Amino acid sequence: MVSPGTVPQAPPQAPSGIRRIVAASLVGTTIEWYDFFLYGTAAALVFNKLFFPTADPLTGTLIAFLTYAIGFLARPLGGVVFGHFGDKVGRKKLLVLSLLMMGGATFAMGLLPTHASIGVGAPVLLTLLRLVQGFALGGEWGGAVLIVSEHGGAEHRGFWASWPQSGAPGGNLLATGVLALLASLQSDAAFLAWGWRIPFLLSGVLVAVGLWIRLSVSESPVFLAARAKADAEAAAGAREQAPVIQVFRRDWRQVLTAIGTRFGENISYYVLTSFLLVYVTAHLGLPKTTALDAVLIGSAVHFVTIPAWGALSDRIGRRPVTLIGSVGMALWAFGFFALLDTESFPVIAAAVTAGLLLHGAMYGPQAAFISEMFDTKVRYSGASMGSQLASIVAGALAPIIAVELLKDYGSSVPVSLYLCAAAVVTTLTVAFAKETRGRDLARTVSDTSAPGASGRAGRKAAQAQRAA
Repeated sequence: MVSPGTVPQAPPQAPSGIRRIVAASLVGTTIEWYDFFLYGTAAALVFNKLFFPTADPLTGTLIAFLTYAIGFLARPLGGVVFGHFGDKVGRKKLLVLSLLMMGGATFAMGLLPTHASIGVGAPVLLTLLRLVQGFALGGEWGGAVLIVSEHGGAEHRGFWASWPQSGAPGGNLLATGVLALLASLQSDAAFLAWGWRIPFLLSGVLVAVGLWIRLSVSESPVFLAARAKADAEAAAGAREQAPVIQVFRRDWRQVLTAIGTRFGENISYYVLTSFLLVYVTAHLGLPKTTALDAVLIGSAVHFVTIPAWGALSDRIGRRPVTLIGSVGMALWAFGFFALLDTESFPVIAAAVTAGLLLHGAMYGPQAAFISEMFDTKVRYSGASMGSQLASIVAGALAPIIAVELLKDYGSSVPVSLYLCAAAVVTTLTVAFAKETRGRDLARTVSDTSAPGASGRAGRKAAQAQRAA
């Protein structure tokens, strides 16, 4: 018998099946983050000169980062729209659409005329395409982590769901690597004249590959079971509110928890990667290859260690692993810039790598942690809204605030204080949040609301599945 308010538990995928789902999700998210991060890297190195030329390099960079932030402003809207339809028609269809939108916008950026050719029209067109990027990415994250979380069982969910998270450093690794390669092979004049366009045009090829892989995955069994139950209730005359309305009426506390959980993680990532490029090149006066190569090394380590943090969260819980990262980042904020100021490449690379390791402790468990906060019928909407609202107040403003602090004070100390404060916000949020490890995603939150019930129910379900 199935108790009221629950849906049948779909059996976990066989290892080969879940690996195929994870691979498809990872490839897609890597491509989407490649497209999104490519803009951020180009904003620090190219767009300030070609689309926003000013006498002061830092001012031009600041304006370029303002358009970078506009992409974040569109992400919550994308989260609402994609979340609504993802909760209604499925995760897979929306993931295909987000990939097409992101890739199309990025490819078009590679064809844009510059300010020298058409004047103010160039930054306007660039900004519009950035909005499309943000809208698409707003729907990508929720669907990518959910389709993995909902296919696998509870026992190893943190590990499997963390792989789509690796798409962020994977995309950054790819974007930074391509730009670093071009910068090393071309003169600055050639890179500014046409070389910067190559990574954007490459997106067209990557999207074709990602689309082929993403179309091969099956829809989430947990979603299909929940959708069948909702359709049966609708046929019986029950009325169902839009998922986003349900989220804000009933699950607003979970949304706030998701925002707080992402706050320090989001800010630290963009300070460690995007702002780093500005600090090393404009403030320290080092070659751009120094910053790009440091991010390249750090992103490679980041990519392979995120799943390790996810696996650790399956053993000791989502909260303890996240707290390792947030507390560590609050302390590292002060040592990070001191190491950059040595102007030694090995030291700079080590500083970035250590920072990204701590970031991974916050980021790795996050997919499972946030997915486990919401019920299936609103999970895409809830996870997307919590994640993307954080992107506005955190990631969108992080490079802008950091550049402005550096510009006003000429010192990294205010940036360190800003980074430390962000990490403290996440530490306090997670310290007071409920542990979600082991939750049966087919059960409603109300069925697992008793203290400890979530973990006990999930572990019993996992034991029963293994026994069967």
